[in-house]
Order: sequence, then structure tokens, then C-alpha cells
Amino acid sequence: MSEPAEGHIHGKDRLRASTTVGEVLETAISFERTARDFYSGLAPKVSKRIRWLVDELAVEEQRHVDLFTDLMKRDDINEMVQANIAVPASDPKFSDCIHLPDLGDNPDDQSVLQYALGREHAAMEQYRELSETTEPGPIRNLFAFLADEETEHKAELEKLYYEIVHSGGV
Repeated sequence: MSEPAEGHIHGKDRLRASTTVGEVLETAISFERTARDFYSGLAPKVSKRIRWLVDELAVEEQRHVDLFTDLMKRDDINEMVQANIAVPASDPKFSDCIHLPDLGDNPDDQSVLQYALGREHAAMEQYRELSETTEPGPIRNLFAFLADEETEHKAELEKLYYEIVHSGGV
């Protein structure tokens, strides 16, 4: 069998490079749920200076879980959930965030902030790409909303990181 021409995607490779919207939503729910549990467990271990932030992150992640699970329960999106879409280029990085680091029993502020920044960045990229590739409607709207929200969170975390780490706080 001959090799496909450069730039041509073979049928089974194309199939491997696609997924359903439902699978993407399930991965997003797992991503958000894992973050919620991680931040909830981390809160009592971090310094008082950033405990409020870790608590706030846990609440935000739960809100995202609720948004996704509420969307998945809607009858009017059944057809959209079954649709095939290309796997986002950012998917490996996004999926890797489901595996959590061990920050120990007394994590320093810088490590916590670096982890949160990386996670927000991965979510921002993933949701932005999904908002550009899903069909117009409630799923696309949710991805666009979350991409914007993750972008705001990342900017807030960057500001806090600079204040704490680069201003002699750590």
C-alpha cells in the first residue's frame, strides 16, 4: 500500500484525529472536577496569603462542572453531542492536567501559582479552540464563555504571581 501524499490524511488517521462533542464534554467535566478536588484538598496546606485564592479556584471549578453537567442534561443538544469534531491541537496538554502534581504537605506559594497558571492556560487554549470548531449553538457558546473566563483568571493569576513572587513575597 502506498504512503499518502504529504499533507493528505489517511482515513484511519482522520478517524483517530476526531472525537465526538460528547467525549470532549466528558473530558472537560473530568478536567474541572479534578481541579476542584485538587484545590479543595490543597486549601488547608497552603499559606494563609493565598488560601483565599485556592478556595476561590475550587468554587470556580465546581461552577464549571455544573455548567457542563447542566448542558449535558439538555435534550435539545443530543444531536450536537453525537457530532464528530477534530481533536483540538491543545488536547494532549489539556488532558495531561487531569494528572495532578504532588505539591507536598506544605507547598510554597510559587509552586501553587505556577500550577494554577499552567492549568488556566491549558483550559483557555482548549476552550478557545473548541469555541472555534464546534457548531454554532449552546455548546459553542459555553466554550466561548469559558475561554473568556479562563483568560481572565489567567490574567488575574499572572498579576498575583508577579506581586507575590517578583515583589519578594516568596
